[in-house]
Amino acid sequence: MKSKKRFYNIFWRWHFYAGIFIAPLLITLTISGIGYLFYTNVENQMYDHLFFGDSTKSENVSIDEAIENAENQYDGYSVTKLIVLKDDYNTRFTMTNTEGDQKYVFIDDHNQIVGSQNAATTYSNVMRGLHSSLFVGGTVVNYLVELAACWAIFLLVSGVYMSFKGKVFKRQKGTKNKRQDHKKLHSITGTIIAIPMVILIFTGLPWSALMGNFIYSTAQSHPSLGFTELNEVPPTSDINEIPWATRKNEAPTSSDAHAHHNGMAGMSNMTDSNKISVQQLMEKVDESQISKPYSIVYPTGEDGVYTVSKGSNTGVTGLDVSPYEEMTTYFDQYSGKLISKVDYEDYGILGKWFTWGIPLHEGHLFGWPNKIINLLVCLAFLTVIIWGYKMWLDRKMKGKLSAPPKTPIGKSFVGFIILLVILGIIMPLFGLSLIVIAFIELIIYLLQKNKNSNINEPIR
Repeated sequence: MKSKKRFYNIFWRWHFYAGIFIAPLLITLTISGIGYLFYTNVENQMYDHLFFGDSTKSENVSIDEAIENAENQYDGYSVTKLIVLKDDYNTRFTMTNTEGDQKYVFIDDHNQIVGSQNAATTYSNVMRGLHSSLFVGGTVVNYLVELAACWAIFLLVSGVYMSFKGKVFKRQKGTKNKRQDHKKLHSITGTIIAIPMVILIFTGLPWSALMGNFIYSTAQSHPSLGFTELNEVPPTSDINEIPWATRKNEAPTSSDAHAHHNGMAGMSNMTDSNKISVQQLMEKVDESQISKPYSIVYPTGEDGVYTVSKGSNTGVTGLDVSPYEEMTTYFDQYSGKLISKVDYEDYGILGKWFTWGIPLHEGHLFGWPNKIINLLVCLAFLTVIIWGYKMWLDRKMKGKLSAPPKTPIGKSFVGFIILLVILGIIMPLFGLSLIVIAFIELIIYLLQKNKNSNINEPIR
């Protein structure tokens, strides 16, 4: 067998097994990604009354009275975040109880309660939960989703290689069969979408379990790559509204932390006479020339601060802004003084890249064209997977897996191993999976070797 043919067969065999095992997960992630792509459009229709409607009450009350009314109406829940939107959107409270359950409560222009939602069952959160953790969550599932994304990169790279080496793009003589047609469509479409699909995958990796934390740690450790530091600590809450570049930063403490009251961390404490009211805070926000939309996250303790931010990747309908407008500001909870501010210009290369990359991945960086491009790439990717299965079924023999032939280890493996090492360095979880595969292969080899030696051993 020629060296080039062996090299091609190595790619084919690994491409085949990777596709067989992770394609079902890739189909799930792609379909849920399409669902999430249009979440703002869907939610504007599904929750029209909550987003834009009015209460039956026309009396004007202050924002602080609205917070008090909400906490009285929803017993056991306290306000932890406010989202102040522009245009016709109603203001939204995020309310949390001691078990961590959340409600979204909407108030109209008179600050009267319009209605509420169970946060866990909103369309955006359901789609996000399916796409990122398959509804199950936990470290193992998060790693599984990230691993599928990493192996999808390998599928694309190996597929492009085989398309060119297999002479798919050259005009073939003779009669073509269905398998050849499927192969050509599979190869051409996969090659066309390879680059945009790789971009989509890599712009989604900042949210991943292993590589996401690695990227963030790198950004924090190297300000020229990431962003100006306040103080870095591991995340303690799921603050989706804060920009990706600063969501793991430790907020500075309020200088006037002279009031010592016991209360639930992060919950509103309207009985604290030393804390400024939300209305006063919003006036300070206006004075600081921070325009709508923005979110307000409550202090997490008596020495905490109000965090007011604008993000390009919030996951909240009506809250996203241009990457250039991103900012995270911290206000003293007692004096209302603006303590510090981090904005887009403070980010390094990595921070700026992902501030653009994440909304590109989510489909709202440049409006409808972004959504349509992402949709077409995702649909093409699903089609490539389907054609791949069709190719396999067309040649599959009954009762057999019909995998590509195994190639003997030789010089052909050197280039292939180099490629795997490069991909393993770029994607650490992919590299770890290769180590596991190599260990399994070694065990199988030793078992077969032992079996063969027993068979060949002479009978005495």
